[in-house]
Amino acid sequence: MALLTLLFFPDARLQTVAKPVPTVDERVRRLVADMLETMYEAKGIGLAATQVDVHERVIVIDVSEQRDEAVVLINPQVVWTSSTTHLNEEGCLSVPGIYDGVERFDALTVSALDAMGQSRVVQAEGLLAVCIQHEMDHLLGKVFVEYLSPLKRNRIKKKMLKAQREEAR
Repeated sequence: MALLTLLFFPDARLQTVAKPVPTVDERVRRLVADMLETMYEAKGIGLAATQVDVHERVIVIDVSEQRDEAVVLINPQVVWTSSTTHLNEEGCLSVPGIYDGVERFDALTVSALDAMGQSRVVQAEGLLAVCIQHEMDHLLGKVFVEYLSPLKRNRIKKKMLKAQREEAR
């Protein structure tokens, strides 16, 4: 396994729409393992392949307290959403240190493949539902700050660019 390099907002590569995974093979399983290692190391609860500059429809999530219940979603598709939504405080590994409210469905059902290429259906609510929606947005080239007002988004962009410049010194 290997740690992968995260992309940080406003990197244009985060806007890339991910392509379906044609076959779940050893390369994809290695990507999943590396993404999980990267997510755990970064203290995140979810990671989309887009965030590590791999533009395929792969998501890893672990919202468990013990960090031992990984959910792998390959080529995920939402098949049902609740009629109710909730404003949730979200953060993102690609936008470190920034948290803000985003409206998400309270519950949803997703069909996907797992790391072995087997079909699975995940019914999610609460934090898992929020995380799935957040990560699926990444696969569409969307970062959570895009839900915020243009003023907030521009402030975040300036803050992130400044931090990246300082880190590069």
